[in-house]
Amino acid sequence: VGDKVMVLAGSGLWQEVVNVPTSQTFPMPEGMSFEEAAALLVNYITAYMILFDFGNLRPNQSVLIHMAAGGVGTAAIQLCKTVENVTIFGTASASKHELLKESGVAHPIDYRTMDYAEEVRKISPKGVDIVLDPLGGSDTTKAFNLLKPMGKVITYGVANLLTGQKRNLMAMAKTWWNQFSINALQLLQQNKAVCGYHLGYMHEEVELLRSVVAKLVNLYSQGKIKPKIDSVWPFDQVAEAMRQMQEKKNVGKVILVPEAPKEESKKAEN
Repeated sequence: VGDKVMVLAGSGLWQEVVNVPTSQTFPMPEGMSFEEAAALLVNYITAYMILFDFGNLRPNQSVLIHMAAGGVGTAAIQLCKTVENVTIFGTASASKHELLKESGVAHPIDYRTMDYAEEVRKISPKGVDIVLDPLGGSDTTKAFNLLKPMGKVITYGVANLLTGQKRNLMAMAKTWWNQFSINALQLLQQNKAVCGYHLGYMHEEVELLRSVVAKLVNLYSQGKIKPKIDSVWPFDQVAEAMRQMQEKKNVGKVILVPEAPKEESKKAEN
């Protein structure tokens, strides 16, 4: 009672009081703000397990991170920087490139005006070792084709389904039609791996998740990772918060809090 904790829950967190099993609570490390705690677990567990458990990231390798300025993207960049001499390619709109370079992305690519696969090939003709794929559809095929021998694509989302504020049935049909498919014999001949990751289906893997969170807390305490907060919105501005993401304006995590921060606390922080 009274401990400050971070929680993992599949839904139901947009409210003031929540009830979660103790197995889904994790003590907050010293010095961490509540906003950082809200931004840590889902994004950093996802990025960590993709890069290290599936990706087996090692020194001198190369990684392509899509949506590099988003929550998982910024987490993945920071985690890549904990390994020596990792070359990071990151896709994002041009306005975010300077921030990406400052954070450690060697090669930011504007996916809106360029073919990112061509841009990667110009710099690294053989391709990359790991692709983080939150896009789905035809982009998973492009990711697979961009892999070096012994490379891995880890698909963890289908952002191509989302084209605006409302459900787009054409986008859904197109993404479904273009969904990547490969058989075991083709994998064998290509010397490549395809992995699928969804944190929402890992809730029974308590010990595994605890071990990952322990590593992340250790990295945070060492100052090697720090959740990037794009903006903080009170519950009564949830529509504006959602729009911030839908219009792809955010760099880092968009956070919801029950009430707008009081001016006095802001002054105290300053």
